[in-house]
Amino acid sequence: MSELLSVKGDDFTGVAVQEGTKIVTSLKGNADYAAIDSVEKLLDKTHDEALRTTASEVVIDLRQLEFMNSSCFKCFVSWITEVQELPEAQQYKVRFQSNAQLHWQKRSLHSLRCFAVELITVDEE
Repeated sequence: MSELLSVKGDDFTGVAVQEGTKIVTSLKGNADYAAIDSVEKLLDKTHDEALRTTASEVVIDLRQLEFMNSSCFKCFVSWITEVQELPEAQQYKVRFQSNAQLHWQKRSLHSLRCFAVELITVDEE
């Protein structure tokens, strides 16, 4: 496992690591307005590395993310759109790990999955 990028704010941390043929990006805390740049950096680095290493899957671990505002959520929509626009041979699967006790995650991730059902799976824990 090798770390690709780590970001830290007052109430937000994120880290992206390469684990074999997949990339795991974990977010913790509150992804509010102050975290937008960090979320964008994480997703950009995750995407670039997924393409560079021809990763089969990207896992986004949100189990310890208490809150995400709409601006940060839009970063995910933009990222998924970018993946969808790739030639099919370059597209990778995206799996979200969510916390079933955080109801906003269920609603938000369901909406995101409907946007790209062929790419996205959601695991609830």
